[in-house]
Amino acid sequence: MNESKRLVKGEKKLFGVCSGIANYFEADPTLIRLLFIIAVFGFGTGVLLYIILAIIMPEK
Repeated sequence: MNESKRLVKGEKKLFGVCSGIANYFEADPTLIRLLFIIAVFGFGTGVLLYIILAIIMPEK
């Protein structure tokens, strides 16, 4: 079967954004959360990106 990947929210710690991204890219959710933290403190864009993704990403 041809299953297409979809970016959906995963297990929720806050909104499930990092878990959903990790599932999509087959990565560790902790690594994705760490990247968001670096984006927040290093570039200042992580919070805005997270909020946008929390709004537009569908539930499972």
